[in-house]
Amino acid sequence: MSEKYSVHDYTVEQILNFIKSNEIAIPEIQRPFVWKGKQVRDLVDSLYKGYPTGYIIVSKSPDLKLKDGTTAVGKKIMIDGQQRVTAMMTAFSGLEVFNADFEKKHIAIAYNPFAKNDEESFAVQDNAILKDKKWIPDISVIFQTTFDSFSFVQDFCEANPEITPKEFNQQIQKLFDIKNRKLGVIELFDKELSIDEVTEIFIRINSQGTKLNQADFAMSRIAANEKYGGNMLRKAIDYFSHLAVDPKWYPEMTKDEDFAKTDYASKLKWLKDDNEDIYDPDYSDMLRVAFMSQYPRGKMKDLVSLLQGRDFETKDFKESIAEETFKNLSVGVLDFMNEYNFKQFILAIKDAGFISKKLITSGITLDFAYTLYLRLLKDSSIDKTKVKNYVQRWYAMSTLTGRYISSPESAMDQDLRRIKEKGFLPWLDEVEKTLGDTFWNVELVQNLETSSVNSPALCVFWAACCRDGSDSLFNEGSKFANLITTMGDVHHIFPKQYLIDNGVKDKAKYNQVANFTYLDTTTNIAVSDDEPCQYFSKVWNQCETGNYVIGNLKSEEAIRKNLADNCIPVEIKNWTFEKYEEFLNARRKLMATKIKAYYEKL
Repeated sequence: MSEKYSVHDYTVEQILNFIKSNEIAIPEIQRPFVWKGKQVRDLVDSLYKGYPTGYIIVSKSPDLKLKDGTTAVGKKIMIDGQQRVTAMMTAFSGLEVFNADFEKKHIAIAYNPFAKNDEESFAVQDNAILKDKKWIPDISVIFQTTFDSFSFVQDFCEANPEITPKEFNQQIQKLFDIKNRKLGVIELFDKELSIDEVTEIFIRINSQGTKLNQADFAMSRIAANEKYGGNMLRKAIDYFSHLAVDPKWYPEMTKDEDFAKTDYASKLKWLKDDNEDIYDPDYSDMLRVAFMSQYPRGKMKDLVSLLQGRDFETKDFKESIAEETFKNLSVGVLDFMNEYNFKQFILAIKDAGFISKKLITSGITLDFAYTLYLRLLKDSSIDKTKVKNYVQRWYAMSTLTGRYISSPESAMDQDLRRIKEKGFLPWLDEVEKTLGDTFWNVELVQNLETSSVNSPALCVFWAACCRDGSDSLFNEGSKFANLITTMGDVHHIFPKQYLIDNGVKDKAKYNQVANFTYLDTTTNIAVSDDEPCQYFSKVWNQCETGNYVIGNLKSEEAIRKNLADNCIPVEIKNWTFEKYEEFLNARRKLMATKIKAYYEKL
């Protein structure tokens, strides 16, 4: 026996009874079941054959001090093994589980009691099995307390006269013995373990599985606490994130009558008509933003501790803190889901030039921007007419600098604490002082020396082109922003094949982002694989001949303005592949200059 955890062996029947009696809470029961039918079938087959199926990990919440001075015993919550236990409950108990579309469905596992060597003993029920008398189409029937063994054996043997009741009874008993198979259960004592220790134990025990996500851990705590409405809070988070991706699912959601009675239901109704995809938050995004908007903390493990009632000063666990945390988190979720808040935030991001999902390089950076938006709305020291601009500025800055890419929780935690201590505007000013000449003229130029189309610097450059209304290359009046949103073509300014034919064969070299621009399809075809000096010269010559083959620029002044909008050196009309490196260096500097001007105008 360890002071931090204990290990026990329980039978399948005992574990299922623990779940049914709520002695162990399995919050994942209300969430989509990610296993496929074949995985359920494989688990049943492993139990049937006595193969090991891994440990189940249960976390015992710390005992809470109540307001009257007494103590409430902590609840046991399953933090790993939900999929296996849910699979057993649908296979053996006939439980209906939610699939990926939140539709309830029972996964029926069929049993072939006299399978031959080349046949499987178990299979997911299908029409062929339903017509085959050799199969028991749904084993859950056998595990019901109302199971009539005599009648069942009689009916099967009548349908299969070559089988005797004795033979069939023996096979049924082998199946029924599954309930006596033992599984290892590790019980962790939260009071003695930090979240990091829980995570490490999980990884060591379940090294082949998915790493424990602290957002998952928090969500399990939320769902298991019905006293403070955690079950409905969790549904609100799950339903919102699902509707954000699939608005057509709304009619299915309304079938949840209990949820329809909550305040959450009315707050997310607007999603049924929403098709915006700039920000489709998943449950971890929602949980993070809701928490950070209410607390100056950026680490999910702190939320888990607060949900358990932890007093960070006394190290005790108090019910009053757990109650307050659920209340505050509910407010945060409602603020997150609020139609006005959400749409105004998205509008701010799009107005900053990030008009397409393809320009969003980091979901967690977007999470912090929305957190900041919600916090500033409630900050009495902030001019509400400037909230939008502050959020745009912070989002562009944090994207450019990769502020939340490495150790994001620590970075967010620090920012929230500094904002609380100093105020947002002083902290913004302090952060922006790090963006000096060295950043704009050296570091940013170096960041543009990449072949990644997901480069934050490149995406901010394209956002700058969208925000300032830049025309697309060679086309006056045809906006760059339209090409981003209508599937324009990414074109190599020095054509790829042209560079390869002239010895530039390194993919990382000819795919430098400084060599990229967006073109409409017609212009792209007209440019083809010509060398820059050839097709740029054509554009200049068109001004004199009036025969427009590439684009519609009608004067040298228009050409120069168009090249400036797209950060392309005018000298390119004379350049061949020998000048490729010189072109890349020149364009990176022009791009960095445009990004700086864009940022300063936000």
